[in-house]
Amino acid sequence: MSKLVVFSFLGGDLNQGFPVVTAQLWCQNQFVPVKLTGSLPPAPELSELYRRWQLLYAAVHQRLDRNNQRIKVHSQDITNISVNDFDEVCQQLQANINAWLKFESFQNIERQLRTLLSRHDEIRVIIETNIVLLHRLPWHLWNFFEDYPKAELALSNHEYESPQLLQKSPTGKVKILAILGNRVGIDIEKDASLLQGLTDAKTTFLIEPTRQTLDEYLWNQDWDILFFAGHSTSLADGEIGEICINQTESLTISQLKNGLKAAIRRGLKLAIFNSCDGIGLGRNLADLNIPQMIVMREGVPDLIAQEFLKNFLTAFADSKPFYLAVREARERLQGLENEFPCASWLPVICQNPTTVPSTWQELRGNFGNTKFVGKVSTKGKITTSKSKFWNVLLSTFLVAVSTVGLRYLGVFEKIELQTFDRMLRLGLKEDPDPRLIIVEITEKDIQSRQDMTKGLKSISDSTLAKLLNKLQKYQPRVVGLDIYRDFADPQTNQI
Repeated sequence: MSKLVVFSFLGGDLNQGFPVVTAQLWCQNQFVPVKLTGSLPPAPELSELYRRWQLLYAAVHQRLDRNNQRIKVHSQDITNISVNDFDEVCQQLQANINAWLKFESFQNIERQLRTLLSRHDEIRVIIETNIVLLHRLPWHLWNFFEDYPKAELALSNHEYESPQLLQKSPTGKVKILAILGNRVGIDIEKDASLLQGLTDAKTTFLIEPTRQTLDEYLWNQDWDILFFAGHSTSLADGEIGEICINQTESLTISQLKNGLKAAIRRGLKLAIFNSCDGIGLGRNLADLNIPQMIVMREGVPDLIAQEFLKNFLTAFADSKPFYLAVREARERLQGLENEFPCASWLPVICQNPTTVPSTWQELRGNFGNTKFVGKVSTKGKITTSKSKFWNVLLSTFLVAVSTVGLRYLGVFEKIELQTFDRMLRLGLKEDPDPRLIIVEITEKDIQSRQDMTKGLKSISDSTLAKLLNKLQKYQPRVVGLDIYRDFADPQTNQI
């Protein structure tokens, strides 16, 4: 079963703590969530520890690969660092995150959630906050995800709304706009070949496009997936995302805002930024209410970007749910961490909580059953209003004709009579009618009569006549008799 858990961090930060943390659990076909409330204490050490991890991450990767042009180390950053020292910081960061989340008030939330979740559930966990540092934290290290193998993490801003989508006709192909930006010092040819290898997709490549060209493609065509490979970065401490579309132009999301909003309105469901430091890109695009994105939390080596894309596309195009495809592709990067430490920490989903992630089949136009969205519920199958009307009309006609025909043939007669009988039995008991009187002749009455001396085992006609004479005084309109006897009255035979 698919379930959605949304954690909201309200009114605080890591230095002050969070006086209010809410968790909402949405289950499939459930329109009202379970809502739990707790709090978290200040954790300033997490801020310092993450900053140190970030510096050491860049230094270690530069030390291991001098030719790496994606990950930059500034002059003021630490460069004299060993892999063992970096591993120790990684362990400290993981331990501190789990210790922070064991605070009693937050533990109450987790304990109640665990009573409502199964290990076999597919769980989408969304961290909803406007604080950049919380978005950067490696939440997947929380022990919760170890216990639920089908759970995966996503990030969201506090403010969002459901995207307004125009209806479009399915084509049987996933339409991908692939932007191959500034490639100086990096290899993005493998990304292009992986996209070209998708048999159920139609990919349009823009190689180092100008701003005008990119804007026109966003405005004038329908896309299911937007893909970017090249250089990117997050500015202003992660508040602003920027991509290098060619060797001379870099654009922020706000500079593409109108074109991106048009593409989202025309059906853009997923954006993949297979490039460095994408938290700012995710936050800015979320403000445009794109359904979901995949970005890299920090700088990403070429091989890691390529391996993630390959494994994700393989799983996703093979009908695996979006979140599970991302988790599988991310976890498979762990096998490369001898050469690229913390590679499995990098990919992260950004999600609009009002939408359900599309499957590959849905992007192609092969829609299935109704799926849980979380805060809304939508049907996968899309038809026009006209076709819906005729389908309903035809179905109603066939059901009506079938029912009348079967009833005419008597198929329902036995069921109808049984149902009618049962309804009568279930009716309310009524009080006896005061206009009726019942005279009962018991075995004791018969035994006391002299008729018994004559061997009779019922009342005689003379006795019955006396009874009728007494009843006649009340002027009955009808007298009914229910007397059984197996002999003829001797007096009658003598007459």
